Amino acid sequence: MSATISLVDLPVLSVDVQFALEAYNDDGSEATTVVNSENELPTVDQLSEWANLAYQAVRDTPTEMTIRVCESAESQMLNLSYRGMDKPTNVLSFPFASDDDSFAPAMADLELPILGDVVICHAVLVHEAQQQQKSLSDHYAHMVTHGILHLCGFDHLDDQSAHQMESLEATILERSQIANPYQ
Repeated sequence: MSATISLVDLPVLSVDVQFALEAYNDDGSEATTVVNSENELPTVDQLSEWANLAYQAVRDTPTEMTIRVCESAESQMLNLSYRGMDKPTNVLSFPFASDDDSFAPAMADLELPILGDVVICHAVLVHEAQQQQKSLSDHYAHMVTHGILHLCGFDHLDDQSAHQMESLEATILERSQIANPYQ
């Protein structure tokens, strides 16, 4: 007997979380360094919840994506390769969208379409949270939200689009009792 999975049975946003940090195991648990309240990683469940809150605020089509938490060196390499900036950054978003028909057969075999990837640099977030005097957890929630909105087509290239994106981020974060990061 085989079972058919309906898209209705699946979560709106299926999130794969990767911890690519030398000091942590694949599940985000401590491996070799002391973890304290100033540098503690969020859980897979927290990252997934923040991603779903952001995604469901703007879309309702079932999809899947990846959140990768990485070291500074990886962030710097990706930032240089894709943005021409030779420094690590807090968050990068890589939407999976292709007009290339050669992907169509592979995409047809997927249970869910792929939204894209969000790459977060843990060390940059720790530094920024300390500088901005906010909790690391709140800053992670903000950067996950920011990254998801980029995957959904939002941007901040001009004042109007920046204001729209920042307002949406603040509204989404407020649902988790997180203060507006822009005030």
